[in-house]
Amino acid sequence: MSGTLYLCATPIGNLGDITQRCLDTLAMVDLIAAEDTRQTVKLLNHFHISTKMTSYYEHNKRDKGAYLLSLLQEGKNIAVVSDAGTPGISDPGEELVAACIAQGIPVTSVPGAAAVISAVVTSGLATGRFCFEGFLSVNKKQRREHLLDIRDERRTMVFYEAPHKLRATLQDLYDTLGDRRISIARELTKKFEEICLMTLSQAIEKYEQTPPKGEFALVIEGKTEQDTEDYTDLPIEEHVKRYTDAGMSEMEAIKAAAKDRGLRKNEVYAMIKKR
Repeated sequence: MSGTLYLCATPIGNLGDITQRCLDTLAMVDLIAAEDTRQTVKLLNHFHISTKMTSYYEHNKRDKGAYLLSLLQEGKNIAVVSDAGTPGISDPGEELVAACIAQGIPVTSVPGAAAVISAVVTSGLATGRFCFEGFLSVNKKQRREHLLDIRDERRTMVFYEAPHKLRATLQDLYDTLGDRRISIARELTKKFEEICLMTLSQAIEKYEQTPPKGEFALVIEGKTEQDTEDYTDLPIEEHVKRYTDAGMSEMEAIKAAAKDRGLRKNEVYAMIKKR
């Protein structure tokens, strides 16, 4: 009989947010697979839990995932924890969950803190429908493609961002989405928690003057009817140029203009090349 994989949500800052069920689970399992054992040991020591740990993170997830799967098949119970919050979101936990399900190994969630939920409910923006977009890629091409994909998204959007990349991300969001409203949540549940609702242009100005510190959750307003632009009278060359001026390649700009106008990419390409 196989063991069970427990996805244990840990505090995102305030240790008081841990649940009794999480503490009981961490003490009961045979092994804890931690994204960063150096961080998790602080939590375990605080609550006097001595369960054995092993690392499980992005760069060892293939080999370590296979090892954890073998232990589960032998009947061992394993808890997965991330640095903070709910594992399986923006960390390698999702691959292990998929592997367990494929092998018929039970998976259960021990719910608790999640930065994405805390950021949304404190944002002041629409919460009825929202989507989680995670971290933007540092790869320029993938980053632009991601931003283009969400440009017409009408739901509230949530991103995570590190302090050293925040300024560039705010500028990229402004260049692609326009001057939308954004709630910037910093150091959620911690001593210096800060939540500010402003526009993207105001956020850019704020962090030009104040160096970003701490971990950030960005909650961005979805596209509204007022944001919809009529391109009927805009020459196709100027339309494409708007995007190339923002840093896109010609083909990326053509694709974006085609989406705006409800045309196929090759139609816009042909129109550009004829002139």
